[in-house]
Amino acid sequence: MDPQSPGDPQSTYDRIATHFSKTREYAWPEVESFLEGRSGTVALDVGCGNGRHTEALAARAEAAVGVDLSRGLLDEAVARARDRGFADSAAFVHGDAGALPVRDDAVDLAVYVATLHHLSPRAARVESLNELARVLAPDGVALVSAWSTAHDRFDRDEGFDTTVDWTLPGGETVPRYYHIYSPSEFEADLEKSALEPLETEVSSGNCYAVVTP
Repeated sequence: MDPQSPGDPQSTYDRIATHFSKTREYAWPEVESFLEGRSGTVALDVGCGNGRHTEALAARAEAAVGVDLSRGLLDEAVARARDRGFADSAAFVHGDAGALPVRDDAVDLAVYVATLHHLSPRAARVESLNELARVLAPDGVALVSAWSTAHDRFDRDEGFDTTVDWTLPGGETVPRYYHIYSPSEFEADLEKSALEPLETEVSSGNCYAVVTP
């Protein structure tokens, strides 16, 4: 795959869903820190994957919704919710970060982590941020993250497109598209969107922002 080509993230993650899910057991510390002391009626996990962060949201809200483009990962999330006892407070929905299947002003608490960097081109990334702003309640708050050039594996200062292979147990490699953000570019995309950044930081090789609409 050409590293400049985004490919098809849905088919990519459907293909690796089972193995990918096994490596994604725990919520990120940054997500847990963001959620500490926060609660709401409706919570949203954009790009929910196997539901590990939806589980954390479900503990902080009356209802949590996980949205993902990969039906394979949604299957993993449903199984996790059932196995870990949070199925009654969580729902999983097939959907695109650029056109969230959620009504306006409905969400009090959200996380949009490790997903923005899979979208291409820039206009699609900014539109997904606009979608997050649309669904957040006026006093809602969200955590957004993306992979950063600050990560040790990258030796670049400017943002760039690339592919990163996922290796399946049999040795097959599946390329995944990423846009690797420079911290300043991440902040610029947030500013271009309808979101208002409250805090930004770089942690564990990722850009993070706490945002409100």
